[in-house]
Amino acid sequence: MRLVVSVMLAVLATGCVADTAGPSRAAERFHAALADRQLEAACGMLAPKTADKLPDPGQTCADALRELALGPGGGVIEVSVWGDEAQVRLEGDTLFLHHFADGWRVVAAGCAPVRDFPYECEVEN
Repeated sequence: MRLVVSVMLAVLATGCVADTAGPSRAAERFHAALADRQLEAACGMLAPKTADKLPDPGQTCADALRELALGPGGGVIEVSVWGDEAQVRLEGDTLFLHHFADGWRVVAAGCAPVRDFPYECEVEN
């Protein structure tokens, strides 16, 4: 799966300054839930469209996350926020998040840069 985040990266390059604590905490909570095998809780931290798209037919979101076996996130390296969008780079993962009325939610995870595309993500909307 490929996530085209060129628009996000273009905005990111403008250097907007914003509060990074919210996205950072959301990314850490998501990976903590994965590490603790609390997959339903991790699914609850996904953006609605991401959670809906993740499972294959007949599969739950938790089943899909279990099959993906995303690696450990590790510590936060860098957080970039532009408006309602954020990128959180962890030691072992890169996540993209969106700010909803109820807080920051993961729209893509398990992301790694790819030569011909901005990022390839295991979980995306």
